[in-house]
Amino acid sequence: MKIRTSLQVGLIVGACTVLAPLYGPGILARAATPQDDLDKNVKALANVFSILEDNYADKISSEKAIYQGAIPGMLRTLDPHSNFLDPAEYTDMQRKQRAQYFGIGMLISMDGPKVIAMEPFPGSPAWRADLRRGDVIVAVDGKDVTKKDSSAVADLLRGARGSQVRVTVTREGAPEPVTVTVTRGEIETSLVDAFWLKPGIAFLKVTSFEAQNVARDVEAAMQKLGEQNVKGLILDLRENRGGLVTEAVSLAGRFLRDGQVVVSHRGRAEKEQIFRANKANPAAQKYPIVVLVNGNSASASEIVSGALQDHDRALIMGETTFGKGLVQAQFPLSDGALLLTIAHYYTPSGRLIQRDYSKGSFFDYYYARKPIQNDNDVKATDTGRKMYGGGGITPDEKYDPEKATMFQRRVFNSSIIYRFANTYFGPAKPTLPANWAPDVDLMARFKDFLHTKNIPFTDAEFNHDKKWITEQIRDEFYLRAFDKKTSDRAQFMDDPEVQKAVGELPKAETMHAEAQKIMAARRQ
Repeated sequence: MKIRTSLQVGLIVGACTVLAPLYGPGILARAATPQDDLDKNVKALANVFSILEDNYADKISSEKAIYQGAIPGMLRTLDPHSNFLDPAEYTDMQRKQRAQYFGIGMLISMDGPKVIAMEPFPGSPAWRADLRRGDVIVAVDGKDVTKKDSSAVADLLRGARGSQVRVTVTREGAPEPVTVTVTRGEIETSLVDAFWLKPGIAFLKVTSFEAQNVARDVEAAMQKLGEQNVKGLILDLRENRGGLVTEAVSLAGRFLRDGQVVVSHRGRAEKEQIFRANKANPAAQKYPIVVLVNGNSASASEIVSGALQDHDRALIMGETTFGKGLVQAQFPLSDGALLLTIAHYYTPSGRLIQRDYSKGSFFDYYYARKPIQNDNDVKATDTGRKMYGGGGITPDEKYDPEKATMFQRRVFNSSIIYRFANTYFGPAKPTLPANWAPDVDLMARFKDFLHTKNIPFTDAEFNHDKKWITEQIRDEFYLRAFDKKTSDRAQFMDDPEVQKAVGELPKAETMHAEAQKIMAARRQ
């Protein structure tokens, strides 16, 4: 993957809203210690807080001390993924799971102290009102928001369907702020895209499993593409940090035979539960699959890749996955929710997905992780290929992305291409012809822009990375003139890892045919 992805390194935080395959079983909360010990410990906590409240140098916030201190501190003694969500975080997690809300339909972010429009969704109210990537939001309904963060501004932009909100932005090159009135609507988001890489070879990208419409959107996208014409599929789960186990089971299940195990989990508080394929798609049984994963593919992504690997249904390619195989159950509270680890996930062959976190700190677990092979957890795929558990999913074919050069890092970290696009398009509505690409004049203009912004580089560095720069500028300009989907597709089309995956499809086809032959013999 190019630097846009590769530099977004392992920032997989401990928030289960990002990593956890969330599952809400009917489990009752139980006391883990005798009642007398529990009362004693709770009393000790209350006494400590009372002393802090009376004697600490500054005023104590009970919310900060309990919600940001005592509860997270207690959970950190358990595992890296049990977590407490405050009411706002819990509401946001539920909204993402529904993949539906009422608002203007725009991704916003922080650029230093500024709240900026990053991506108005195609066809959304924000899109129709001509809000653009790079706009700086300065007021909502006439109220200054320049001192608010993106979360607070997002809350102001959401509202009842049919209601109106006035959004004031500053736009590079525009002499005065621009104010537009946007009528809020129902916003549905999709985390799925499918398109043709070449005749007969399809590409399916699933960004996350955190929404309840992932499996539905995959079916719709493949049907629209014409799945009956697919001769090979590249399934991209890179950077997919997980989400809902039900969506993972549905996605993996469509490529398997009904009844085949997708994943199982078991823990102290409940019996083993086995999830099986039950929505197999006949058209999806026929073609070979290569699944792309990397170190940030976690949780539900590992369920999918592990199931397809164990049944020899797909060739897994890339880097060893994160190794997140803990099940979190949701326990709603009066103020937020507790996401508590209740079990471990296992692949169909019985491999443990979860990486060991008992040695070292949680920081090491997240950021200094190294591939682990547990020789005591050896299993086999349907055709007898040896696999190891306890360290994520090890790819069948390793692929190490090319490391970014120092110049590429400077360009990426400075967001200079984003800023160049702001200047290039200015106040005019971004438009480009189909299949546009940067020409010599534009590259020279960008080179001058680097100088004016004091980005250090040599001519040798610029020339060495010219192809990369050209692609990065093209992707940024496509995002503005067209949409994110068009930009992403262009990026995937010249991704060397995707191209290598296409070359591995014959190997995946041979493996799939062998698995079908062996399983057919066993059924006789």
